Amino acid sequence: MIIYSDKLIEIKLLNNLGPLANNAYIISSSDSNLPVTIIDAPEGSEAVVQALEGRDVDRIVVTHSHADHWNGFDELRKYTDSPVFASEKETNLNEQYDIQALIDGEIFKIGDATAKIIHTPGHTPGSICIHIGSALLTGDTLFPGGPGRTRSADLLNEEINSITNKLYKLPDETLVLPGHGNDTTIALSKEEYAIFASKTHDPDLHGDVAWLES
Repeated sequence: MIIYSDKLIEIKLLNNLGPLANNAYIISSSDSNLPVTIIDAPEGSEAVVQALEGRDVDRIVVTHSHADHWNGFDELRKYTDSPVFASEKETNLNEQYDIQALIDGEIFKIGDATAKIIHTPGHTPGSICIHIGSALLTGDTLFPGGPGRTRSADLLNEEINSITNKLYKLPDETLVLPGHGNDTTIALSKEEYAIFASKTHDPDLHGDVAWLES
């Protein structure tokens, strides 16, 4: 399913992949002769391969190291030997995948479009988001209704800082495309966060946090 398009790119969503209902994305140029970029490699990536329809792959970018975002990598590797990328700050990566390092602010091109890497630690040390056009692929950093799951209060605060100081600086109309579930927008997320920020919270708050309910 095409979830986003503009004059330069289109983003295809493959959803409900694997036991944790992951999303994967294929970003392609408006020039159909150019190779595509794959975002995340969950179990069930056979569906990603099918959706490629024979097109070449320029790169595979994985948003963070949790296994549900990697468990389909071997399936993708059967199709393409294109390089795989993750944040230079990420931990617990499988070295056999020969992962290339991405730095905060790094730029890569998809046809005439420019994609920017945004380092958003909290969910994991090397979680990244990818901003291209008016779309933001957020992995498990930001979802409709709240941030990604965290293992401590300090990590929740780190993740919230990533969201408010980096992601919320993007235009309100930016479409948020997470690693699981439905999309949202920066505008709606900011409205929900404002309600969260107006309340007092347990200093040990972490785990699954919802902007409206927590």
